[in-house]
Amino acid sequence: MEDLAVVIVGAGPAGLATAACLSQHCIPYLLVEREDCSASLWRNRAYDRLKLHLAKEFCALPYMPYPADAPTYIPKQEFVKYIDRYIEHFAIEPRYCTSVESAAYDDGSDRWTVVTRDTVTGAEIRYTARFLVVATGENGVGSIPAIPGLESFAGNVIHSSAYKNGSSYAGKKVLVVGSGNSGMEIAYDLASHGANTSIVVRSPVHIMTKELMRLGMTLAQNTSITIVDTLLVAMAKFIFGDLSRHGIMRPKLGPLLLKYQTGRSSVIDVGTVRLIKEGIIKVFKGISKIAGNKVEFEGGKESSFDAIVFATGYKSTTNSWLKDDKTMLNNDGFPKKGYPDHWKGEDGLYFAGFARRGLAGIAMDASNIANDIAAVAGT
Repeated sequence: MEDLAVVIVGAGPAGLATAACLSQHCIPYLLVEREDCSASLWRNRAYDRLKLHLAKEFCALPYMPYPADAPTYIPKQEFVKYIDRYIEHFAIEPRYCTSVESAAYDDGSDRWTVVTRDTVTGAEIRYTARFLVVATGENGVGSIPAIPGLESFAGNVIHSSAYKNGSSYAGKKVLVVGSGNSGMEIAYDLASHGANTSIVVRSPVHIMTKELMRLGMTLAQNTSITIVDTLLVAMAKFIFGDLSRHGIMRPKLGPLLLKYQTGRSSVIDVGTVRLIKEGIIKVFKGISKIAGNKVEFEGGKESSFDAIVFATGYKSTTNSWLKDDKTMLNNDGFPKKGYPDHWKGEDGLYFAGFARRGLAGIAMDASNIANDIAAVAGT
């Protein structure tokens, strides 16, 4: 059994950032990843037209800003290249195809025992470590809500993680469930490819432009969030008008405060609002039930569809393998401690990428974790 200083679980941006920060303190680590590549969500489970919704200055990982000539809003493929350069620059060597089956803390040895399995050979490999960093983040596996009659739907049903582009949906009636950034952008992509597109908008949501969010996040560094939110809402009203007549309600909390308190992001409009206003994309309330190809919505409206895309987020899988006898996680697999204390557990346990604050939050987590481990280890 190999004894290590730190085991990091997950080679997405959070795990890679933590590894880079640890290397600055000359702290050795092992980074394990169940997939056969780093940042698998970005490489394999993101739609083609995806770009970072925030400006590049808010999306860099620690110790490596984007090149000056990089676009302000980084496309998916450019971000993957950035990740590859990051791995090379910090000489990070993830141990791929290594799935964690369990991790438990032993009070007697003051060590974490991490049981893994090589997904290629099937061999079990055990490690012990003084510190354990859970960097699997909030996007573990796609989550599809339980809807009465969903199993009877005769068309194609996918999660947004399996959606690439709308080329195969031209001429079809497609329902997008979920009105976050992914749902809104997928709806736009579908309509742009000639699909007869509808979207379910259940909850209030702030609609912003990327320029507005960049302005707001810049101002918030030196100005009250309340003041910035007031400005952002006023400007959004001027740009988009009253969207309630189109079935989109605005939350009571301002966009930045809502993000701070709940982790819920504003939707960065890519052109979806215009298509909604023009009636090209139809908006429905929540789904009541499904019967065959017919979907019944709250309020009694019905419509038939050929396909449904669930842009309903992800759920953490941490609870399935972390033996959390001190109940540091809630039922959703997230730290019970709220932001900004979420990153540190007990007994040398840390969480990176669970703040629902994007890449900026990941960078802060990684730095905090590495600094704390260095302090405890006395390096």
